Amino acid sequence: MPMQPWFPDAKLGIFVHYGIYAVDGVPESWAFYLGQMPREEYMKQLGGFTASAYDPRSWARLFARAGARYAVLTARHHDGVALWDTAAPGGLSVVRDTPAGRDLLAGYADALREEGLKVGFYYSHSDWSHPDYASVRHPEPDPGQAPVNDNRLSSAAPGAEDPAAWRRYLAYRNAQVRELTTRHRPDLLWFDGEWERSEEQWGIDELADEILAAAPDAVLNARMLSRGDYATPEQGVPMQPPSGPWELCLTVNDSWGYQAQDDRHKSVGQLVRYFTETIGAGGNLLLDVGPREDGTITPEQTERLEGLGDWIRRHSEAVYGTVAGLPAGHHYGPSTLSADRRTLYLTCFDAPRETVSVRGLRNAVRRVTVLGTGAELGHHVTGGLHEVPGVLWIDAPGGGDVDPHATVIAVELEGELDLYRGTGRD
Repeated sequence: MPMQPWFPDAKLGIFVHYGIYAVDGVPESWAFYLGQMPREEYMKQLGGFTASAYDPRSWARLFARAGARYAVLTARHHDGVALWDTAAPGGLSVVRDTPAGRDLLAGYADALREEGLKVGFYYSHSDWSHPDYASVRHPEPDPGQAPVNDNRLSSAAPGAEDPAAWRRYLAYRNAQVRELTTRHRPDLLWFDGEWERSEEQWGIDELADEILAAAPDAVLNARMLSRGDYATPEQGVPMQPPSGPWELCLTVNDSWGYQAQDDRHKSVGQLVRYFTETIGAGGNLLLDVGPREDGTITPEQTERLEGLGDWIRRHSEAVYGTVAGLPAGHHYGPSTLSADRRTLYLTCFDAPRETVSVRGLRNAVRRVTVLGTGAELGHHVTGGLHEVPGVLWIDAPGGGDVDPHATVIAVELEGELDLYRGTGRD
């Protein structure tokens, strides 16, 4: 299925890790899987999850102010606790099993759509609480992954395989995904947990076919394996971007879910750098926040989202409706290119001292301006011989034309972008 055109043009999405792990502020699901706390203690958080101040409309308004075009909420993490009233047998739900006592997904989907945002749900193939889950082994287990923890439930003896239990588990997983797709027609499904089993064991083809029958325009991430539509690197802009559509998953601080002690929040300037480097390489940024147990997003994370949104609004022309910019070596910084390939947008993280240069540009330049202020900049070309073009030198902006986080210079070209990438002549 061809990629839905909204996705590569979205540029920014918001990832929301929200679940019972926010009660004690522990790593989502991993806290008991890796033995950081007993499973029984982890599950006691069910009794403290109230979502008492959960207001999805305030979330949606914040995400829109951040400049996001979609959001992805953890409908069910590896701990097995669903944020909706699932009827699938054997599953946990915040509706039945926590004081929250209500479905948290319907209001979220409605609120996003009211703000014009696309609706995404995170769902883990794995459920480390379901009694039928730990019943088969990956045919080629990854030695780098953690072993099965004794805190996990299983209807099979350790190391044993129970095909009947596995069939029951897949029926449970498929029923939950069916609930998500038929009730909400999500625009995107963000799967996880796929590493524990093979594609054949997961029944990926059957699941994908069922999803697309109910939500034919749904975008699927790479953790649907061969049926995924885009790659999902995490926590660092790749040095070599994936081929095809991709998305960088990045936390605002160091944690996916809410952890009170984690005060290592990235600055707005750092987030602008991550964002521009990502879209300059053709990807989207999926920026993660972790709401507190009551459903409120912390002031620190709110401030970062709003700061990033302010920068995007000032430079929206260089964000939406663009494609990946210049390859490395042509400009010292990221860049984007207008869809008609006639305007380059050069990002400068630090205030230029004298000039900004572009190498290998064959096009003549019509005009150069500072995005956001409209200030026109002088420019000239030096050097060049035969097929090798000279260097374009752009006068450095100054004063109020320099953005505190990143200045963007718009270079309007004569014709579509034409780059020289040769080695020159001896």
